[in-house]
Amino acid sequence: MGRGRRAKILEEVVFKTKPELAVGLVERAAGWALAKAPILGDCAYGKNTELRERLDDAELEYVLSVSEEVSVFAPETIFEVPAPRNAGSGRQKTRPRPDREPEQIGELIARLGPEHFKTGTFRDGPDGKRMRSRFCFLRVRAAHEWEKRSTPRREEWLIVEWPKGHDNASDYWLSNLPTDAKPERLARLARLRWKIELDYKQLKGELGLDHYEGRSWLGWYHHTALVTAVHGFLTLERQNPNPRRPA
Repeated sequence: MGRGRRAKILEEVVFKTKPELAVGLVERAAGWALAKAPILGDCAYGKNTELRERLDDAELEYVLSVSEEVSVFAPETIFEVPAPRNAGSGRQKTRPRPDREPEQIGELIARLGPEHFKTGTFRDGPDGKRMRSRFCFLRVRAAHEWEKRSTPRREEWLIVEWPKGHDNASDYWLSNLPTDAKPERLARLARLRWKIELDYKQLKGELGLDHYEGRSWLGWYHHTALVTAVHGFLTLERQNPNPRRPA
């Protein structure tokens, strides 16, 4: 507490993890007069099942990156309530049980093989040519703490990219987009996160996000707020490169 007072951190500011901060900001922005758009994020957010559930409960779409170590139930998994036991053989199980064990995404894709991948377009290139890669789209269920649940988790899209010429798949995403979402849209949104990296590059390299050297929370808050405001202004200017200027 002493260090917090010296840094002038407000008492109402408490520790939160990155996923907790992120979903809180997203839910706040959802209440603004803005058109809703799918939420994109890296593995730090995608692997967090609670975060994905919270976004889905708020009716917010997401396409979040995950690692190959995340466990899921394969599309062919069937959940059924076990058959009644004989009298005196113990308590009857009433929860649906899967007919197979969950498996890591990497193992699932290796089992399916590259023949399940099809070439698709994910964005237009700078020279006008469409950028293409090979993708696979599966309906899976997250396996996180499935034993503690009374019902199976909802289905999600598993999006996997396996570029031509690569020995293995390169990227994985989970998404709650509708079941009738077109493959082209799923691939485009999955690969759209590169724009976030460009934003980070501009925030840090051009606008000085990582140049702050103060020691107070309020100073850091002011610094990041100003940098964010400037970045928002420049983003709007890029979208309208030829606005009419006052004489």
